[in-house]
Amino acid sequence: MEIKIGDKATATRTFDENSVIDFAKLTGDYNPIHFDKKYASETIFKKPIVHGPLVITLITTLFATDLPGPGSVYLSHTINYLRPVYFGDKITAEVVVVEINESNHVFLKTVCINQNGDIIIDGIARLKIY
Repeated sequence: MEIKIGDKATATRTFDENSVIDFAKLTGDYNPIHFDKKYASETIFKKPIVHGPLVITLITTLFATDLPGPGSVYLSHTINYLRPVYFGDKITAEVVVVEINESNHVFLKTVCINQNGDIIIDGIARLKIY
């Protein structure tokens, strides 16, 4: 598959409490902001939130399966967390090719949007195609 500037891929997922529990089991991240309703109620979020890196897996899955796809290696990613993701939020991730250089490095704009149309995460990723 030939990749060109402007190519894009999307994926959508709803994050629930079970997703957060499974992620914590894998990572060991049991921060009470994700689990303790009383604790979370006293923060700016007012209720438990989904781990940011869990949401980013929507993007990394697109890299591995769709764009650039198999044979690519994830090198770097600037990520801006703009809004929280709550249990039950439906998140759509989109990656768009914005640059390809002579070293087969592909730069992609990455964005995650919630069911209300709010941008919750954005950034730029760099991958190498082999």
